Amino acid sequence: MNTVTVRKKSYLKGEFTPPGDKSVSHRAVMLGSLAQGNTTVTNFCPGDDTLRTVNAFRSLGVIIEGTGTQYTIAGKGLHGLHESSDVIDAGNSGTTARLITGLLSGQDFFTTISGDGSLRSRPMRRVTKPLGEMGAKIDGRAKGDYLPLCIRGTLLSPLKYTLPVPSAQVKSAILLAGLYAEGVTEITEPLPSRDHTERMLAAMGGSVERHGAAIRVQGFPELKPLSFRIPGDVSSAAFLIVAATILPGSEVTIRKVGTNPLRSGILEVLQRMGAQIQIIPSADEGGEPTADIVVTSSSLKGVVINGEVIPRIIDEIPILAVAAAHAEGTTIIRDAKELRVKETDRITAIVEGLKKFGVTAEEFDDGMAITGQENLSGATVPSYGDHRIAMAFIIAGLTASGETTVQDTEVIGISFPQFMETVGSLFT
Repeated sequence: MNTVTVRKKSYLKGEFTPPGDKSVSHRAVMLGSLAQGNTTVTNFCPGDDTLRTVNAFRSLGVIIEGTGTQYTIAGKGLHGLHESSDVIDAGNSGTTARLITGLLSGQDFFTTISGDGSLRSRPMRRVTKPLGEMGAKIDGRAKGDYLPLCIRGTLLSPLKYTLPVPSAQVKSAILLAGLYAEGVTEITEPLPSRDHTERMLAAMGGSVERHGAAIRVQGFPELKPLSFRIPGDVSSAAFLIVAATILPGSEVTIRKVGTNPLRSGILEVLQRMGAQIQIIPSADEGGEPTADIVVTSSSLKGVVINGEVIPRIIDEIPILAVAAAHAEGTTIIRDAKELRVKETDRITAIVEGLKKFGVTAEEFDDGMAITGQENLSGATVPSYGDHRIAMAFIIAGLTASGETTVQDTEVIGISFPQFMETVGSLFT
């Protein structure tokens, strides 16, 4: 079991470019594999989750060349994939498992998908139920609610479906299945969720439109390849944005960050709390807006975080909780029950972890209340097998008196393998 031990640090100074956006990297491989011709991407996220998607499509017959942060995907068209000779192992990646289930439902072959212990405990019926309504033939544990899943691909029918909760993974799984349905598939969202699939489909020539809360995709498009740089991951950048905000005297510039408005809620919430964040727009990358972000340290105040912003910050709540622990007053987070079915139950993990740092925190069914304080105390805390929890508690340790040890930190490699090196480069 790997551990990271840190002590309280002084200010952060300097600049860095975060790893490529994990969500965009997944979709570049998936949609690039379905395009006709070569898609080339740079600044690919080199984490374990995205490599699971690369390996999955290699097993489905796609030639993907490259390593690290640059890949070329030799697209085979909508009907060019072939049956894998082995089980597709999604590891810890819910994006891989859920999106590929939709995509493979319309193929003419059989596939089995599994994952690690954590992923096998995460719900899949939210995906398999609407896919079943399209005619997909999927079976799995608990009547298709848990991995492993077995998919017998077949011709699909278009669907009109209203998501019970906002979820980009469920929406994207249905959209990808809709590529294999004759006619228009329509999905209505209760609240907007990240739209990377829609943006990339449109950039590749797919017919995808939004009408109010409804997204419509036309089946059987001819997708064109792209060559682009994947924007920096705002979810990864968020850890250093918060660190620079709460460590006095800090000033950090973060280059070429993706600022998709359905992902950048973290910036809005921190600004509402009083953070000094300057956003300098730069060129779009693959249909995604980007910017340089300049952060200087500032005093924060507690706020209420709920409603429509929650789907736009769902992955950043662990590090937002650390910001709240340093804010004046109490921060209340509601409408975030989705956190309970992430890599771990993040509501319980955050609250229990912050208590170890001496922070007053209360758990709700759908969120938490965190009362900020001037000083945190060093602690030994688990990562709960969750990469975002691990990084959030490391940042908390940099602000806490004494020594902090975070356990089981190898999971950081899922999304930000160079996290500790990046943090170290910003201390003077």
